[in-house]
Amino acid sequence: MTASTSLLRRAAALFAGLLVVLTSGVVLAAPAGADVPEGWSDPDPVNTLEALLLLGGVPLLLFVLIWLAVYAPALARGERVAAGSTTVEDQWIGGPRKTTAELAGPDGDESQAGGASARW
Repeated sequence: MTASTSLLRRAAALFAGLLVVLTSGVVLAAPAGADVPEGWSDPDPVNTLEALLLLGGVPLLLFVLIWLAVYAPALARGERVAAGSTTVEDQWIGGPRKTTAELAGPDGDESQAGGASARW
């Protein structure tokens, strides 16, 4: 088998696969030809404005409500929430008030201060 035959077979296989994908897409995208079954209601057409309000307005309203739930507490505390604003200083809740120098260090070998007292 030569290189040109191999290349020709690959091109034929690629073309056949592409043909199958394109024709199946056309067949599957065809509209249904059925009528509304008997006993089912035939609903009125939906107004375009109502559809836009429902499909666009509800997600926008949810976005605004979530944004308010996230940013309202920070704004109520008077914090800046703009991009690039200064960050809040590091906080150590329940830690020393001024610096880490206020922490008690170990006084001797039996002291329990100054760490997690890990043992090997």
